[in-house]
Amino acid sequence: MRIARYTTDEDPTFGLVDGAGEKIAELAGDPLFTPISLTGNTVRVDEVRLLAPVIPRSKVIGIGKNYAEHAREMGGEAPAEPLMFLIPNTAVVGPDDPVVMPPQSSNVHYEGELAVVIGRMCKDLPVERVKDVIFGYTCADDVTARDLQRSDGQWSRAKGFDTFCPLGPWIETDLDTSGLSLVTRRDGEVVQDGTTADMIHDVAALISHASHAFTLLPGDVILTGTPAGVGPVEAGQRVEVEIEGIGTLGNPFVRRD
Repeated sequence: MRIARYTTDEDPTFGLVDGAGEKIAELAGDPLFTPISLTGNTVRVDEVRLLAPVIPRSKVIGIGKNYAEHAREMGGEAPAEPLMFLIPNTAVVGPDDPVVMPPQSSNVHYEGELAVVIGRMCKDLPVERVKDVIFGYTCADDVTARDLQRSDGQWSRAKGFDTFCPLGPWIETDLDTSGLSLVTRRDGEVVQDGTTADMIHDVAALISHASHAFTLLPGDVILTGTPAGVGPVEAGQRVEVEIEGIGTLGNPFVRRD
């Protein structure tokens, strides 16, 4: 299933997106917490505003340097264990929402990533049970103020500014993540062209590892790392992250005084 969160200028609503990505069948309630139930109403995707498919009630967990080539382009080797950091849920925005580049940074980068949405509370989860707690998958752009990341020595500010975690366009609940194409475009030019097969730690290993540090709650999001090819974005440019089997997430980048 593809599950979208959207608005028609009223309260946010959830719905099932058809295979063509053109129509949405409205759902009653939040599918993270209530059984799937259709209301009978339908809308066209091009007639609504798609929102971030989930707003984490608790946390976004980022994973750093989970692709060897990206680790090398950042000036080092990948760590032996997954490198985790936290992003506040106030950083989350949806498709076509502007990413606001802060005045504190002059070097903002895109990072296209596969994101995992947790569907059930879990702690100390063995790898073989991870599939039981995954709600689905979506596209993410782990936007980073690279200069602040280097100067701060830790990543909370550099990756946690408001609007720095676009998610969307919807959640795909049934997906084999072992070898998905992941392509990032800046103003239509391909800047990242990777595959999830190159992850050092796969999805199951990442979720298990995170659950041994934090209790994972329904709606928590785990970003699984970015392939090589990260780079700067200027105000006025648009970044799109396309993941096979999910779709495309696109956002404009802006500066405000």
